[in-house]
Amino acid sequence: MIIDVNKEERKGKILEYLNEEEYIPLTKDELRIVLSVPEEDKQAYDELIDEMLAKGLLWETKKKKLMIPDKVNIFAGTFMGTAKGFGFVVTDNEFADDDIFIPPGMTGGAMHRDKVLCMVNREKYDDKRREGEVIKILERGMEGIVGTFEETENGSGIVIPDDKKIDKDIVVAAKDKNGAVTGHKVVVKVDSWPEGKGEKAEGRILEILGHVNDPGVDILSIIYQYGFPIEFPEAVMKEVESMPDSVSPEEMEGREDLRDVMMVTIDGEDAKDLDDAVSLSILDNKNYLLGVHIADVSNYVREGTALDEDAFDRGTSVYLVDRVIPMLPHKLSNGICSLNEGVDRLALSCIMEITPDGKVIDHRVVNSVIHSNRRMNYTDVNKILTYNDEELIAKYKELVPMFREMEQLCLILNEKREERGSVNFEIPESKIILDENGKIAEIKPYDRNIATRIIEEFMLICNETIAEDFFWQDIPFVYRTHEAPDESRVEALKEFLKNFGYRIKGKGELRPKAVQTVIKQAEGTPEENIINRVVLRSMKRAAYMAENRGHFGLAATYYCHFTSPIRRYPDLQIHRLIKERLAGGFDPERETYLRKALPFIAKHSSIQEQMADEAERDTDNLKKAEFMQDKIGEVYPGIISGVSQNGFFVELENTVEGMVSLDSFEDDRYAADVKAMTVTGHKHKKTYKLGDKVWVKCVAASTETKKVDFAITTAPVEE
Repeated sequence: MIIDVNKEERKGKILEYLNEEEYIPLTKDELRIVLSVPEEDKQAYDELIDEMLAKGLLWETKKKKLMIPDKVNIFAGTFMGTAKGFGFVVTDNEFADDDIFIPPGMTGGAMHRDKVLCMVNREKYDDKRREGEVIKILERGMEGIVGTFEETENGSGIVIPDDKKIDKDIVVAAKDKNGAVTGHKVVVKVDSWPEGKGEKAEGRILEILGHVNDPGVDILSIIYQYGFPIEFPEAVMKEVESMPDSVSPEEMEGREDLRDVMMVTIDGEDAKDLDDAVSLSILDNKNYLLGVHIADVSNYVREGTALDEDAFDRGTSVYLVDRVIPMLPHKLSNGICSLNEGVDRLALSCIMEITPDGKVIDHRVVNSVIHSNRRMNYTDVNKILTYNDEELIAKYKELVPMFREMEQLCLILNEKREERGSVNFEIPESKIILDENGKIAEIKPYDRNIATRIIEEFMLICNETIAEDFFWQDIPFVYRTHEAPDESRVEALKEFLKNFGYRIKGKGELRPKAVQTVIKQAEGTPEENIINRVVLRSMKRAAYMAENRGHFGLAATYYCHFTSPIRRYPDLQIHRLIKERLAGGFDPERETYLRKALPFIAKHSSIQEQMADEAERDTDNLKKAEFMQDKIGEVYPGIISGVSQNGFFVELENTVEGMVSLDSFEDDRYAADVKAMTVTGHKHKKTYKLGDKVWVKCVAASTETKKVDFAITTAPVEE
């Protein structure tokens, strides 16, 4: 990804001047004179100011004076709407502590995901957010909206958006239906946005995805709703055509030849993009020599190419229930960049010497050529190590000693992490298996075993080693950061834990060790999963940054993502930085460029990651709701997993979660106490609290809302 550094530098100078304490507001022309902009650059200057105004970097008063928006309590951000008419503005300032609440009637016509300017009318107090109003829409966030088309009596129609955060239907004239009929899932382009309350959006049908009941249309709708590109641009595919299918001798020149080192890939059975291989041996001094060998994707995806630009835009591969939307075309991800068994591949190898107590005492990072001996899977490695499967031990006899040593090192590294306070959240995750018609055939928990833990620990120590190395070299870099939770969230967490008899020890700033202690105390108890979930929800979201802020959850001073360049853009960017360093470093001009470009790359990558997570969660919830539709009236055991103002959530053993609303109770009138995480009856004082085991009956399930509704019932009588 190439960024216009000169333009960014000019923006920086303008913002720096306007941020000075002695700055007296000036008009655009006055500022141009003060900054001594030459006459021949006037047009470029005017265009830059207009761009900064359009993006919310500057604010123009009624008297045409330019100001930094923050100075007058105005903030740029993304409007996140709700079905109830209110919303929140998530500010562009990555260091902001909270979002801004926008009450109904104060949205200024903003729709979900619009870029806006909002003015804060009330500052944060107690546990209340800042409150404000949208004063300007900078950019519409969703031109193509996915929804269900319904014909109206006059021959026109309406599109009901799938995203319930968009609280208005879109009117489509008869001439703009493009062949859509009732029941079609469509993509509608909004041509006229509502300016005031009560006005309707108007648009035209761009594309028909299929009928709501057609297999796969439900997931396809979510893909379009999030704007994920399904096809690769023609320019990208043209570049891919010239990519080799195998590594040539010329490409191997100057690389360390590790083809004689015994190594394997260990992945899930259905994985096709194998971007990491591992090797392990014991040195004469009894230390471990661990090699983590990562596909050298940057050798094929060069900076500034169409392939690179597209990978940057995508940011990440997206893993949905029935498909993967890859960051890179299959010829790369499953071909020349995949560390397939029995073929030569280019890699970036991190080779670490680790003592028997888990300390990395030496390491080196090299451009390498490797040859994976076996494509192993988690199931087989686990059977070898956990169950001593004789057939598999015989089949892989030359590798079994290495697997045993890997298990030893894995346990050592895990113990070392735990000693410093790293938090392991053991939250059950589910894998949804679909049949040929796109319906759920099975929901089963992900199997976390010694094989998955080996790869997890090896990738963690590699990522830490790389981050620490390049931090101390003081070069431009991209870190994976996870900051400590806000004080208000910590206090709320402490109050919640008191209900279960747990206490977070220590005063002042929360330490990872204190969180780990609570997680360990809850192990094996009925409330273990609930404690894990609530603690996790109290944490901040991990993000990519161009400065090192450590990783709270891992209790790591340095951390980055280096190990998955096939599916994550930050990893690919880090590979480029490392290879440039290995090749001699950066000249001053290149370093200046990177210092300015990497924060933008990091923020964009964080946003794309969050969107992918939301889409994955949406598809899971959609399929789980569909799964429960033919189970109305059936009774299940579950655990109360959350409390809201409207009731509480219950999670079943198969990880399906549904809401028990306060209105569904027949024995009493109940009220929710969100702070105490309880729901209590007014008359009989019966209380339901987080972690309680309950029996529920499925009363409703909607694929439209992606929600399941339960009602409290009694345990079924055994016949």
